Amino acid sequence: MLRKLSLALAVSCASNGMAWAAEAPLSTRTDLVSVYQEAVDNNADLAAARAQYGAQKEVVPQARAGLLPNLSAGADLNNTRTELDEPAMTATRSSTVYQATLSQPIFRADRWFQLQAAKSVNEQASLQLSATEQNLILQSAEAYFNVLRSQDNLASTKAEEAAFKRQLDQSNERFDVGLSDKTDVLQSQASYDTARANRIIAQRQVEDAFEALITLTNRQYNSIQGVVHTLPILPPAPNDAKAWVDTAARQNLNLLASNYAVDAAEDTLRQRKAGHAPTLDAIAQYRKGDNDGLGFTNPSPTGQRYGGDAEQRTIGLQLSIPIYSGGLTSSQVRESYSQLTQTEQQREGLRRQVVENTRNLHRAVNTDVEQVQARRQSIISNQSAVDATEIGYQVGTRNIVDVLDAQRQLYTSVRDYNNARYAYILDNLRLKQAAGTLSPEDLQALSRYLKPDYNPDKDFLPPDLAQAAAEQLRSRPAQ
Repeated sequence: MLRKLSLALAVSCASNGMAWAAEAPLSTRTDLVSVYQEAVDNNADLAAARAQYGAQKEVVPQARAGLLPNLSAGADLNNTRTELDEPAMTATRSSTVYQATLSQPIFRADRWFQLQAAKSVNEQASLQLSATEQNLILQSAEAYFNVLRSQDNLASTKAEEAAFKRQLDQSNERFDVGLSDKTDVLQSQASYDTARANRIIAQRQVEDAFEALITLTNRQYNSIQGVVHTLPILPPAPNDAKAWVDTAARQNLNLLASNYAVDAAEDTLRQRKAGHAPTLDAIAQYRKGDNDGLGFTNPSPTGQRYGGDAEQRTIGLQLSIPIYSGGLTSSQVRESYSQLTQTEQQREGLRRQVVENTRNLHRAVNTDVEQVQARRQSIISNQSAVDATEIGYQVGTRNIVDVLDAQRQLYTSVRDYNNARYAYILDNLRLKQAAGTLSPEDLQALSRYLKPDYNPDKDFLPPDLAQAAAEQLRSRPAQ
């Protein structure tokens, strides 16, 4: 007689009789926070972002240098040979002059606005680095939970393969005793072969997910801790989309960075306009050298030159009034106007995108809450459908195709349930990132629901569902 295959029995077959990979010791299983710390220490993108910020923040001292004193020193060494035709004579003179020049800008409006723009660029770069660091939190969680998702999907696929294998064995038994025809065996064989192929793909997806984790952290992992099914599935707090949007408008890091980008563009425009303004510098110069080099003359009426060394000290103001530069300054002003408009529109586009993402993610989290509950109930309903279909098959009201389809839908509902669980976790983190509130403490909070001895082959289903399936199996006599 045909014996029914419940979900609990399939799980048992998958975890005991079909364990392709050995479980790693508990001491080697990595948790979520450890993965994040490894990413912080070893992630290449974050290291590049930090280096980029280190370069960008130098714009402030570079711009400030234009307003500070400038001191330079130098020396001139000359040898001059003069030849005259009439009267024929040749004269050679050598001169050595040492000099030092100190320049202090007094009025440089363009350089002042350049400094203000540099400060805004520095703040923008700092926020962009913070956004990259915050995004690494989400990347770590995505890579981590994608591994768990792929492991749970593999476990359910292995259980499905075990179910179809048992169904194939039962079909062969029925065929051998004349209770069914060859069609049942062929249908069962086809379903088993498909499940086996799906299991091979699922195994590769687990390996791919681990590779993504290795790329993120530059570390090898044998096994990671899984999420218990008692993780609270709750709506976002507060469950008000407008409140989340308002928070995002105030705290979204990319949006805050775009505000400083606009400030920098405005100051750059002021800098370009200041190109029309006069400039005033204080100049102090000291020169010492040969009289020939300095060009001193004797104050006597004969104009006889000194023959020894001489010193020269100069203090003064240097005023420069730009009159015409070929249209360069006016062109730069027009360019800055266009760049300011571009930056403002980019900020507005980003603001709209942040609002859209925040609202969508708020809806997504609420949908995920309902999805997890619905998918959980779907497993129970599909298990009941499998039992009813198998009974119908035994009494002749259903055929083998109905049984196989019911089992296929059961394991699809299992995968949908696990996918909904992980979607809920990640959408929560994405919502916090959109609002600008995502922090490592969110990973710490999730770590409280990690199970060090998590075994995907046994734990991909909630314990109460597996127990309910087992009780359901025991409550029905073998047919």
